[in-house]
Amino acid sequence: MDLSEKQVLEKFRQGDQSTFEMIFRACYQPLCRYAFSFLNDKEEAEEVVQSAFISVWEKRSAIAIETSLKAYLYRMVRNSCLNVLKHEKVKQQHAAHELYVSETATDSVMHNVQATELESKIAEAMQTLPEQCRLVFQLSRFEELKYQEIADQLQISVKTVENHMGKALRLMREQLKEYLPLFLIFMNSWMP
Repeated sequence: MDLSEKQVLEKFRQGDQSTFEMIFRACYQPLCRYAFSFLNDKEEAEEVVQSAFISVWEKRSAIAIETSLKAYLYRMVRNSCLNVLKHEKVKQQHAAHELYVSETATDSVMHNVQATELESKIAEAMQTLPEQCRLVFQLSRFEELKYQEIADQLQISVKTVENHMGKALRLMREQLKEYLPLFLIFMNSWMP
């Protein structure tokens, strides 16, 4: 650091406003261009540079400058720009996470709505089944009894249970044809 720089720095440390204004005028635009090269945002770059000047002015008596005030300001602006970029990356990650959570919640709600709607349609379709057929279907699908257990409970043959189940599934498929993909998943999860 040459003598004139030491004198400027000493005046600056003592709070000489004209020295501060001289430094500000000399460095502000080049520092803004430097910050812009990191941030690609003119307003953000100006804000970083202004904050650097405010910070250096407020801490003028305590800062230890080994090279020059100009080099110190460039280092401050560079570090501030890197912090802004890190913060922006964290914000983007947070936004992506929020979007994922929102989509997952929406998918879950849609799944619940579809399941509720399907259950309602199945209940309606079951009401159209003949009584014995409906009873066999309920025992098989909702109480998860095996065909032999149903036959024993209703005192009918296993073959009759199979016939009732076949008829029930055929009629249910017809009633629920617009819900067939969901109905098949629903039925497959209950297959004996």
